[in-house]
Amino acid sequence: MNIQVFFTGLTIGLSLIIAIGAQNAFVLQQGLRGTHVFAVCLLCAVSDALLILLGVTSFTKIITWLPMLDPVMRYGGAAFLIWYGARSLRSALYSNTALLVGGTETRRNLTRTLLAGLAITWLNPHVYLDTVVLLGTISTQFPGDEGVFASGAMTGSFLFFFSLGYGARLLRPVFAQPSAWRILEGIIALVMWAIAAKLILSV
Repeated sequence: MNIQVFFTGLTIGLSLIIAIGAQNAFVLQQGLRGTHVFAVCLLCAVSDALLILLGVTSFTKIITWLPMLDPVMRYGGAAFLIWYGARSLRSALYSNTALLVGGTETRRNLTRTLLAGLAITWLNPHVYLDTVVLLGTISTQFPGDEGVFASGAMTGSFLFFFSLGYGARLLRPVFAQPSAWRILEGIIALVMWAIAAKLILSV
């Protein structure tokens, strides 16, 4: 295995994913709550890995399909992000609950949590641009080692999401205050709406 190509994929993968976005905000939120953290991190990491694999192995075919998929992904993703942002804003304005985990109610919502994670990941065109298009394009610079490059990028996704999800617990003392949680919900709402606006207004 070409270690240099592997670390190139790892570095580029991390640099693309580290900026705050809808997916990262969702993982951070679940990590702070301590609810279904492993499942959410695994869902996001595996989704990224599948998209990276798709980009590296099928980029030349996928790029011809993107013009048809673009409007559907753009407006569908924007609609979901607007709804999710509105839900977060409502929590920011009206919730007075501190970050206290361990309740039985949140444990019963695994399916709903995973569905939200799937929507945030797979309905966001930016995810496809970063993984399928950009990483797929870069991988062509390493003929014969595309798989090694993809492995590095996939490793970066797993490292990032699990670090973010489980590292969020370090911030729990801060979010024991209702005001801190409301501020985070407000920030998440703004992030979701900013991404939605960019999707709708992009040409």
